[in-house]
Amino acid sequence: MPRFAALLLAACALFALGSAHAQRLEIDILGVNSSALPITVVPFEYLGAGAAPETDIGAVIRANLNRSGSFRALAERDIVEKPIRSADVNYATWRLLKQDFLVVGRVLDGSDGGYRVEFELLDVAKQERMLGLAMIGRSGSLRDVAHQVSDQIYERILGVRGAFWTRIAYITATGLGRDMQYALMVADADGFNPQPVVRSREPLLSPAWSPDGRRVAYVSFERGNSSIYIQDIGSGQRELVASHRGINGAPSFSPDGSKLALTLSRTGNPEIYVMDLGSKQLTQLTQHWGIDTEPTWAPDGASIFFTSDRAGKPQIYEVPAGGGDARRITFLGDYNARATVCCEGKKLAMAQGQGNVYRIAVLDRTVGNPGVQNLVSVGNLDESPSFAPNGSMLLYAAREGRRGVLYAVSADARVRQRLVLADGDVREPAWSPYRQR
Repeated sequence: MPRFAALLLAACALFALGSAHAQRLEIDILGVNSSALPITVVPFEYLGAGAAPETDIGAVIRANLNRSGSFRALAERDIVEKPIRSADVNYATWRLLKQDFLVVGRVLDGSDGGYRVEFELLDVAKQERMLGLAMIGRSGSLRDVAHQVSDQIYERILGVRGAFWTRIAYITATGLGRDMQYALMVADADGFNPQPVVRSREPLLSPAWSPDGRRVAYVSFERGNSSIYIQDIGSGQRELVASHRGINGAPSFSPDGSKLALTLSRTGNPEIYVMDLGSKQLTQLTQHWGIDTEPTWAPDGASIFFTSDRAGKPQIYEVPAGGGDARRITFLGDYNARATVCCEGKKLAMAQGQGNVYRIAVLDRTVGNPGVQNLVSVGNLDESPSFAPNGSMLLYAAREGRRGVLYAVSADARVRQRLVLADGDVREPAWSPYRQR
C-alpha cells in the first residue's frame, strides 16, 4: 500500500475491475469464538391468517449474534424443541444442551397489513424471563425488526447498546475502461438491502456519515478535480462544499454535525482544515511541510486525529480542534494511517504497515502510554478501518487477488464476515452511527 501520497494526489489506487454492474453483496461468516456465550434462537412461528412473511426473523437474529463474536448461537438443525412462548419452555432440555440463554418468539398479523413480532429472552440457569417485547413491521421491513430485536438481546445481556440496526456505506467499482461505473452504496450493517446513493463515471471516495445518519459526505471527481459533496440520503439533495484548487479530500463530520474536517492543498501543501457548515468559513489547523490528511474527530469533539508523514513515514497525530500543536500518537509499525476512533477515544484502529504487509491494528490507549496494539486482520493489503458505533466490531477493506472485498471483524478478531461484490470491487467502508430508536 504505500498509497499515502497517491491517496492525496487523488489517484487513490483506483480499483481492480469486474465486468458487470451487479451491486448485491455476497456474504460469508468465517470463524467461531469458542468462549462466546451459548444462546439458542428458536425459529419464530407465524400464527397469523394471511401469507407468512418471507423474512426468517430467527435466522437474522442468529446470524447477527454469531457475527458479533460475543455469542455462539445453536445451529437451527440442533434445536430439538421449538417453543414459541416462555410458558412452553422445558428448561431441562436447554440445560442439557449447555445453553445460557434462550430466545422464543412468534409473528402475528398486525394492523394495516403488517406484522406484530413478539419475543422473549430467557435465562436458562435462573429459569426466568429477562426481557419481553413486541415490535410492529411491514413485510419489507422485517429485517429491520430482526436487527432491533438483536440489539435488545445484546444490550440486555451485555449491558452495551447493540449495533445491528445500523448501516454501512461503501464504494463499488464495476466495468472496464470507458464503461467504468462507480457507486456510493448504503446497506444494512450485515450487507443486505444495498441501495445506490450516488452513481458516477468518475471515481468516488471517502464516504463519511453525519452523526444523525441522514447525510454522507464524500469525494467526487466529476468536475475533473476532486470535490467534496454532502448528500442527504432521504431526499437525494446534495451540496458542493469544497472545490478548491488542488486536493479536496477526506471529509469527516464533527460529533455535533456542525463542522467538517477535511484535507485541502489550496495553499500548495496538504493541510487539515475545519469548515463551519453554516457559514462555510475555514480554519486551518495544521501548517507543516509534511503531508497532513485523513482527519477524524475525537468523540468529544475536542481534538482531531490525522495522518502525517512529518516524521518521515505516515503516522497518526492528534491536534486540538481549535488549533495548536500536534502530538504523535502511534509509534509501533513503519506505517500507520487512516485512523478510526471509538470507545470515548480510548481505542483507535488504523492501517498498519510493516514491510509489504498492511493489516488493521487496534491501539488500546487505556493500557499505559502510548498504549497496546493488536492486529485484528489477516490479509496482506488491508485498509480503511471503521468502527461500529459501540466498538464491538470493525469494518475494513481488503484485497484478495485483483478483487477488493470488505470484512467485518469482531472486537476479539475471532469472527469475521466477508462481503464480496459479485462482479467488481467494493472499497472505502464507513459504519454509520446509531439510528434513532
